[in-house]
Amino acid sequence: MISTSLRSSSRSAHVHWTGRADGDLGITAGPGVDDRRRAVHAGAWAWLRQVHGAAVAQVDTPGAIQGAPGDALVSPVAGVALAVFTADCAPVALASPEGVVGVVHAGWRGLEAGVIDAAVESMRRLGASRVVAALGPCIRPGCYEFGVEDLDRLASVLGPAVRARTTGGRPALDLPAAVAGALTRCGGELVADQGGCTACSDQWFSHRARGDTGRQATVVVGA
Repeated sequence: MISTSLRSSSRSAHVHWTGRADGDLGITAGPGVDDRRRAVHAGAWAWLRQVHGAAVAQVDTPGAIQGAPGDALVSPVAGVALAVFTADCAPVALASPEGVVGVVHAGWRGLEAGVIDAAVESMRRLGASRVVAALGPCIRPGCYEFGVEDLDRLASVLGPAVRARTTGGRPALDLPAAVAGALTRCGGELVADQGGCTACSDQWFSHRARGDTGRQATVVVGA
């Protein structure tokens, strides 16, 4: 597990990025998942049944939302833990100087639907001014072969930087560039990238590369 702070001016959010060594933390995880989650963050987590869309939920008390459909959570309350689960998609932590925080599960469909834009706008409605973001481990372009028509459509929305090539020379989606493009479009700022390709390394779960059913967690806690 990697734990870090995402700072925006004088306020920061605590971010925990888990990996395979921390066990399966997703919504279909088996016995012992509650203990594994407590080892990451002891308080109750808020989490969603992720649907690759753009729905955002606001959380005002610890664990208030567990299993509602959506792909982003925001909170203006210190100490509330927000979580998403991934195995190739991009986990994005968000913070602001006012202490409003968020977390986003950003697959290509959600990025196309505007999930990051929706999360940033929700934070602004709660009083956030500058919104900064950190990207966690996700699939990287060298491993992410992508259909040309879908790639063309995403490039028209998120910019030409999303076009890439796999290590074998095939058309690929640059998912980190897509996240950065979405943030730029809505006035957010990507300030950190934890790096790591979920497909290249068995340090993380990867559905695309290995058919893993397990999920790592990204947990954001407002300070």
